[in-house]
Amino acid sequence: MKTTLKVCDMVTSKDVTRVKNAISINEGVIACGIHKAKKEVEIVYDNYFISIDDIIQSIEDSGYTVI
Repeated sequence: MKTTLKVCDMVTSKDVTRVKNAISINEGVIACGIHKAKKEVEIVYDNYFISIDDIIQSIEDSGYTVI
């Protein structure tokens, strides 16, 4: 599966790193691309191992808001 999410609190490079780490620790995430200017995260994942809701939860647990 491939999904694009909007993460509104991503401002600095540290934020990008934190969001990327929050996503990549999940089993089943294949790739993650972040566009800081657009505040978008593009995720490729295997929905057999993880759901998009779980990925969103891991981002929000890191202190960011997904819309």
